Amino acid sequence: MLSLRGLDVRYGRAQVLTNVDLEVGQGQVVALLGRNGAGKSTLLRTVMGLLHASAGQVAFDGRDLRGQEPYRICRSGLGYVPEDRRVFTRLTVAENLDAGRLPPRPGLPEWTPRRLYEIFPNLAEIRDRPGGQISGGEQQMLTIARTLMGNPAAVLLDEPSEGLAPRIVGQMTRMIGALKEHGLSILLAEQNLRFASQVAEQVYVIETGRILWHGAMADFLADADLQRSYLWV
Repeated sequence: MLSLRGLDVRYGRAQVLTNVDLEVGQGQVVALLGRNGAGKSTLLRTVMGLLHASAGQVAFDGRDLRGQEPYRICRSGLGYVPEDRRVFTRLTVAENLDAGRLPPRPGLPEWTPRRLYEIFPNLAEIRDRPGGQISGGEQQMLTIARTLMGNPAAVLLDEPSEGLAPRIVGQMTRMIGALKEHGLSILLAEQNLRFASQVAEQVYVIETGRILWHGAMADFLADADLQRSYLWV
């Protein structure tokens, strides 16, 4: 579904991603784990066309994404939930959802406010409240739900659990499970191993812009030395 090959990204003279290979299969949840500054957000922003790769390939559903504008990448069926929860603060929850609406795609579930309220019951209770007057956890849910209104085939999630209460993180876990059941592919950039381990089958570990380890989540969880080397401060 999503394939990166030999991806390099530079900020001026600084190399921030080096020879990155990564794959996300149909209906698969893949975790991209790493410390702050490891390159997780840079990788997601590059896939979405917000940053430009200096070398390598980015393919989604068999189509080359390199050089395309972000809005075209979004319309191709790739959704993106940024780390900074960019809700429209003056629009209500319901109006935020309408702002993300795109036509349904053949062979994929159609996301409607009604279906999303079933997955995010908190949002149903505050559908008439402005986005700037809801909690951080509710804003995170709203950002994800608005992305789903675009009826994507795959979603990039950037640190969705950051700063959230354990109760809200538990809801996020159930939400990602529901998306997987609907056949969506998910690339999850995270530092929270406990959260990622509950939803992802495969792991890529990134450090200083390089993929240093790739394998099954079960293997990563079984190796404390590996976790200490790449995740612990």
